[in-house]
Amino acid sequence: MQRSTEWFHPRGSLGIGQWESVVDASLPGWQHTGLRVGALEGGAQLVLAAGDIERMLVPLAGSASVSWTQGDKTGTVELSGRASVFDGPTDVLYLGTGTSATVTGSGRIAVAEAPATEQFPTEYMAKDEVPVETRGAGRSTRQVHNFGVPGGLRAQKLIVCEVITPAENWSSYPAHKHDETVPGSESRLEEIYYFESEVTRGVSAPVDAAPFGMFSTYSSPAGQIDINAMVRTGDIALVPFGYHGPAVAAPGYDLYYLNVMAGPDAERAWQISDDPAHGWVRDTWNSQEPDPRLPYTSTPKGNNR
Repeated sequence: MQRSTEWFHPRGSLGIGQWESVVDASLPGWQHTGLRVGALEGGAQLVLAAGDIERMLVPLAGSASVSWTQGDKTGTVELSGRASVFDGPTDVLYLGTGTSATVTGSGRIAVAEAPATEQFPTEYMAKDEVPVETRGAGRSTRQVHNFGVPGGLRAQKLIVCEVITPAENWSSYPAHKHDETVPGSESRLEEIYYFESEVTRGVSAPVDAAPFGMFSTYSSPAGQIDINAMVRTGDIALVPFGYHGPAVAAPGYDLYYLNVMAGPDAERAWQISDDPAHGWVRDTWNSQEPDPRLPYTSTPKGNNR
């Protein structure tokens, strides 16, 4: 296992109490985003306290029941979830500021967070309502689930999406940044990457197969950062500034990541600047076809996982 560094944290290295991983403002240099990852097994309850924070609950595997309270309003939402993150979209639940919740069920769940001051109501999105985007072409094709992005989800700060990259493909590429405020061109956003990896669809692999991908960041004028890591299920990379990408799925293994973004700008927007040395690559996609393996929507029969 790789060791934890300032901006890269292997699975479990950020564990607190019942949570396998917790990213919040207690980490040095971190302010605008948060993430909790927890297991729901054996009747376990995961408790989320009310506060000046907005959240989105994303089942990673299995299903969950969420009982919530916001002021004098209460409710219970059943999240049907999915078998794994490689089975296409899941239903998700947004909780506004001042909302407490108790989560039960089976499997694993991620809770994306962002400090906020405006209150929005609880919002459920069914899996068949999730916008699914096939982004890029050729070996840069990836599948994006845009369930928590501007124009879709109502929120003050929180931006959340997830990406599936099939074996041998590149995503988060060309390398890009969003670490300065340039109106109409670039937003200032912290970003969390939570990773999972699995043997690619339809492939028989030995029981000791060890799925992985690769992830890279490098410095920009906003700050010094350097991640060049093998990433596996449960690993977390933090991007406070700098260029980030690519995220590469190794041959034989698919790669997933959940992105959580938020920042200090008044406008909730995701605007990026490509590394000028690599941005031209986007133009080459016009002459390529998207990867026919996508979209991933459910587990194919006979898949050996």
